[in-house]
Amino acid sequence: MNFELDRAISTKRQNLNHLITRNNVVGVGVGYKETEGILTNEVAVIVNVAQKIPKAQLTESDMVPRDLDGVRTDVVETGRFLAGQINSQAQSVKDRWRPTIPPGVSIGHANITAGTFGCLVRRGSEIFILSNNHVLANVNQGRPGDAIIQPGRYDGGTPADQVATLAEYIPLDFGGTGADCSIASGVEKTLNMLAQVLGSQHRVMAYQTSPGENLVDVALARPLGSFQFIPDIYKIGRPRGARESTLGTNIQKTGRTTDYTKGRIVQIDVTTSVDYNGRSATFTDQLLATAMSAGGDSGSAILDEEGYVVGLLYAGSASATLINPIQTVLSLLNVELVV
Repeated sequence: MNFELDRAISTKRQNLNHLITRNNVVGVGVGYKETEGILTNEVAVIVNVAQKIPKAQLTESDMVPRDLDGVRTDVVETGRFLAGQINSQAQSVKDRWRPTIPPGVSIGHANITAGTFGCLVRRGSEIFILSNNHVLANVNQGRPGDAIIQPGRYDGGTPADQVATLAEYIPLDFGGTGADCSIASGVEKTLNMLAQVLGSQHRVMAYQTSPGENLVDVALARPLGSFQFIPDIYKIGRPRGARESTLGTNIQKTGRTTDYTKGRIVQIDVTTSVDYNGRSATFTDQLLATAMSAGGDSGSAILDEEGYVVGLLYAGSASATLINPIQTVLSLLNVELVV
């Protein structure tokens, strides 16, 4: 990584807290500055917004400085990022695949609409299906052993189409969980008893705060022995391995909704919020690509032009796509790519 990129990443991290909290900001990353519609080679701190608003309508506190500690900034309209939304009119790779099932096709937990089978990974001698938490584990609601069907329910899948079971997932952190502290629980119980005595219909609940930051949206499924899952991604072929990407990397994917598409990495080290049906989760150290996906493509493996997997798609907007870096995914799950 060159000096300008290192400097921009450091500056972004130092200024993140007062940038991410500004009105209309949905994420902050590092990328190349765009001037009059033309992408330059100047590295900048990129501030992603839900919608570009004329400066005259912005308060001074919500305006993004032209530069931060000597590093230029750029404001990019990405829209708000959504996970798991499906457009019913989309044409996609959503058929029932038998006898072999390739990555890139419709799959999902029996209780969700549909997502995408990303790729195959292994831990020791055991093979797993890799996709998103919100595809295979129903946003933390799934339990090991739950049915995974192909195609997903939205594409006509039924319990008879079960091809795997949920094996494990990394929970999504939405910033707060129920308290497990005995003192907090005791206070909660006492206050609720008092409220009941006084005739109040309101109740309180103790919560413990959590970091509220996520690195990945991932889950693993265990194939049923009677089905043959292959590593060759539909319309792309067998991955050559896994490696990191950087700014400007040209990428490709096959997904349930938009089929085969190409894009380019335009931001790295992205911190952003993602909407999960009304609940917001913050992600750090993400990749952001050009628009190359739609709802239902969640879980797709992202490959570079040479066929190396660089990430896992998990969310997007009308103008951008969010990706978990593959090295983070593999490390946290303690798996390796099947090639």
